[in-house]
Amino acid sequence: MKKAAIIGGGASGLLCAIFCAKENIDVDIFEQNSKCAKKILVSGNGRCNITNTNLTYHDYFSQNPLFVEFALKEFGFVKFEKFCHSIGLLLDIKDDGRVYPLSNEAKSVASLLINYAKNLGVTFHTDTKITDIKKLLYEHDAVVVATGSEAASHLGGNSDGVEFAKAFGHNIIPTYPSLVQLHLDSKIVKKMSGAKASGEVTLLINSKKELTCKGDILFTDYGASGFAILDISQGASVALMEHSHVSISVNLLPAFTAQKLSSHISTLAQNMPHFSILDILAGLVPLKIAQAILEDLDILASTCNNEINMKLAKKIANQLLNWRFEVSDTHGFRHAEVAGGGVDTTEINPKTFESLKQKNLYFCGEVLDVVGKRGGYNFAFAWASGYLAAKDITKV
Repeated sequence: MKKAAIIGGGASGLLCAIFCAKENIDVDIFEQNSKCAKKILVSGNGRCNITNTNLTYHDYFSQNPLFVEFALKEFGFVKFEKFCHSIGLLLDIKDDGRVYPLSNEAKSVASLLINYAKNLGVTFHTDTKITDIKKLLYEHDAVVVATGSEAASHLGGNSDGVEFAKAFGHNIIPTYPSLVQLHLDSKIVKKMSGAKASGEVTLLINSKKELTCKGDILFTDYGASGFAILDISQGASVALMEHSHVSISVNLLPAFTAQKLSSHISTLAQNMPHFSILDILAGLVPLKIAQAILEDLDILASTCNNEINMKLAKKIANQLLNWRFEVSDTHGFRHAEVAGGGVDTTEINPKTFESLKQKNLYFCGEVLDVVGKRGGYNFAFAWASGYLAAKDITKV
């Protein structure tokens, strides 16, 4: 019987193990943690955004962007859904293409995958950290590196996979945190810590607008988080790594134009003579943010209607719609959901995920220089890469 070793019991490793075992391959999964699927368990705030219905290579970042195309077509949403249904994992498809388990619980995804693999005869070696990949390759007919990346180190994220790749002469694209919070070079953000708004964030690299994303913006002690921040973080992280100047523009009220907003402030000041400027802003944004805006502009919160002229109203409106912050850093690999960079995909067969430098050695999932957008894209690539590696390992 053919033997396969899979290093890592995450999404790509588990799916690869299942499809290998279905074809009577003797499969060993080596997992450094006491339990498999730790990242699955915390994904989507415990709900598990398991995939997306709209998958194209445009949703991924890599130095070799077309690499993902074959995998996404070969094991796209339709095939993945069929597999899920076959093991009793029903899916809840959202209007925007995001997909969750019908149970709305990541635990059910992890449990079903692990139990199904066990029922197929997969042997799990937990609390087992592999250090000698060459020995493993000698003892097995195929070895799959599905170790993930350095992201989420508290869940076991590390650089083992790229070190294994280096042992066989693979080129490594520098790694960086993605889907991660940003550090802002501003004393004022700490005063807004915990305040949340729905708005737009524009990423500026060397003062040039690169990307605008809508969503929640959450201010923190160190800077900013929230979906809008996570969605621009890939570009910010790469630019910081390249020592470019990185800043963001925060639009707290995207439904307003500057004229409409300044007019609103000015009119309300005239109609409500007892209102201070802070009272007016408190009707537009959270109080902590209103106070910080005024402090940043050096305007007294007690400023009343007779002092609020159109010039002042325009100044405040501009700040609310285009508040600039310098980005000094990301919140690091530990807090990142995923990581970019990794094993150079020009040295990997895109149809089989086998190394072009070492026969019977495969690389799947996040260890590769492929990182997806937020919304189930990273899981989609993990499933597809694990499937294609298994398909090649099991071929007669």
